[in-house]
Amino acid sequence: MKSILMALVLVSAGAASVAGLSFRLPGDQPQDVLRMAAGADGRGKTEKSPRVELAQADGNAQQVPANETTTTAQTTQTTQAAETTQAKPAVDESALRYFASRGDTVRLNAEIARLRALYPTWTPPENPLAIPENEDKQLEAMWALYSQSRYADVRTAIAARQKEDPQWTPPADLVERLDIAEKRAALIAASNAGNSQEVVRLGAETPSLLTCSDADVLWRVAEAFVKVDRVPRAKDAFGYMLDNCTDGPVRLATVQKAAAVLGYADMQDLLARERVATDGTKEFDPIRPDLARRFVSEGDDEPKLTVASEYLKIVEKLLADDGLASDALLLGWYHLRRDENALAEPFFRKARSIEDSASAAQGLSLILLARKQPAEAEDVMYAWRTSSDQAMETYLAATANLMALDPMPTIDAKVLNRIAQVTVEEKHPETGEQFGWYALAMDQPRTATEWFSQVLRWKADYEPAAYGLGVARLRLEDRAGLAAVKQAWASRSERIARLGEADTGDDAAPLRREREQRAVQADRRLPARDVVAEERPAVVEEVATRTQRTVRTTTRSTASADCRSTRDPAGLPPASALSLGWCLMERNRPMEAAQAFEVALGGQGTVRSDAAYGQSLAYLRAGLTSDAAVAATKAKLEQRRGAELQSAILADRAVASFRAQRYRETLAYLDQRQQIRAEPVDLMVMRAYAYKNLGMRGDAFRLFEALGETGRRDAIRALAELRAERR
Repeated sequence: MKSILMALVLVSAGAASVAGLSFRLPGDQPQDVLRMAAGADGRGKTEKSPRVELAQADGNAQQVPANETTTTAQTTQTTQAAETTQAKPAVDESALRYFASRGDTVRLNAEIARLRALYPTWTPPENPLAIPENEDKQLEAMWALYSQSRYADVRTAIAARQKEDPQWTPPADLVERLDIAEKRAALIAASNAGNSQEVVRLGAETPSLLTCSDADVLWRVAEAFVKVDRVPRAKDAFGYMLDNCTDGPVRLATVQKAAAVLGYADMQDLLARERVATDGTKEFDPIRPDLARRFVSEGDDEPKLTVASEYLKIVEKLLADDGLASDALLLGWYHLRRDENALAEPFFRKARSIEDSASAAQGLSLILLARKQPAEAEDVMYAWRTSSDQAMETYLAATANLMALDPMPTIDAKVLNRIAQVTVEEKHPETGEQFGWYALAMDQPRTATEWFSQVLRWKADYEPAAYGLGVARLRLEDRAGLAAVKQAWASRSERIARLGEADTGDDAAPLRREREQRAVQADRRLPARDVVAEERPAVVEEVATRTQRTVRTTTRSTASADCRSTRDPAGLPPASALSLGWCLMERNRPMEAAQAFEVALGGQGTVRSDAAYGQSLAYLRAGLTSDAAVAATKAKLEQRRGAELQSAILADRAVASFRAQRYRETLAYLDQRQQIRAEPVDLMVMRAYAYKNLGMRGDAFRLFEALGETGRRDAIRALAELRAERR
């Protein structure tokens, strides 16, 4: 049946009005085809008769006499008329009447489009309600169950009917629709379970599901392609939607979902499909700030990626307008990763002036170290040294470079003491060695001996400390001690073997020559992101579903709203549209609910406020975070509701950033949300993983430790992994 259906669709006439045509995405073999519904692709034109094509193709064909031509034409007209009469299809229009009788205009129009695709010569009735009512009450009951998405009950009713009447056969239309609906439910279940291979398989088997009218299925299939490492196919799927779907919110959401899983280059190809209104407004302008942040963040991670200047300028404008430290950090790290220190420094200083952080301090310190200003770098990093392993590395690099300066700097006693304390705590050989040389420069060879000896206890094969120890003992005229050092190291170090020889002069070994000028290099890369493949999806999904569990606090209208079938809310009073919206939300149909709430926004007072609140929740549930933010501004909301929506929107954005492995962006959104509401445990777990993946293992360890005490298994497991890494 499916192969016959697809063959009919591909040769049908009037394709411009058909919603069920399919095409093959490039690069697939016939056995691995994902067909996607679209408008006309040029193959739906009515074919000309073979005889006419032959006459046109054969320029040397003999001419037919006039009288024969007339006779032939008359015969042809008679034959065509007879064929038309005979070919008039017997169309089952019972579904049309059923949907029309219940005001289900969406399904009515979809059924008309489907029948046109199947029967090109069929003309829909002017009044579907005039179609004779199906006298088969049992069949009517089956259609009613189908409209309520009770597919298992429909199967049960069909089986019971066939058991009673073995000669009865269910209408092919009902069976086909039931098959498709069950495949859709299976696809969504597979997607929710993370079974991406099954999602791709079901999509390929059921091309009629892949239409603009069911964007959620298309999004799930595209995301599944990414997860099975078939990114080009995912890009084709998102591109198909932008080429063929016309609904504004769907197009915006398509770009948002694509940006969460595709890279910068692929996104530029998709954004080239943007539509521009007659007034010059671009359709993706509402989400362009978020896109710009995402692209610059991707550039932070990949130094070879060059992000277009327009996106950098957008983030710069956002920084000027909103004054967020996170935007300054995005720009600072982008330039620093490309060794553009002069451009990066103002952004890190700006971030610190707005809200000092480990990331801002670390970025600025790396620039100061490159400029050979380790004293300021040490001062900047000291307060943040314990925020992560990499922060500590940057701080210790600053201390080692500070004490290695030539000429020897005069360091304040307070600073010197804190550097010494951290050096001992961290057992840092490079800074410990420099303390030994610093003591020699201050003419304190016994103190120098203690430092060099201590470093060798930390790292027994550290030759520079052994050399320094030999020099210190030479200064103390400790011949036995020097001999012991030379005996242990002479075979491994030529310079140690020659210590104390005559060519070193009366000064034994000039300090300037003995002391190596080795600047300790700090890692300029962003912290490594070790993604935890097993725990991350569970954490993300737990947070992502919270908006779907948000408790609606508004009081429903006392008028009952029947939303079992699709209704057009356009003609409803605002209060009735509001009730319909809440009913649709309870049935988990957020896009239809958003339309109902849009009508309800025409009301006044509480009705309008409830409608704005409901529409924002609907968009959140549909994954349209930007639209949710816009909806929340359409009416004045109670402070409690406004805070609830804002925290949910920021949580959604944090989840999207985490899924895309943009962990700095994740922390920025979580920090903003934390200013509004206390952070729940699931978001704390996600924050801890973000710390871990950014290399901020100290922060991650402390947070996982606190969460582990509450009994969170994922936190306990992560804590065990961190402890194992420390051993």
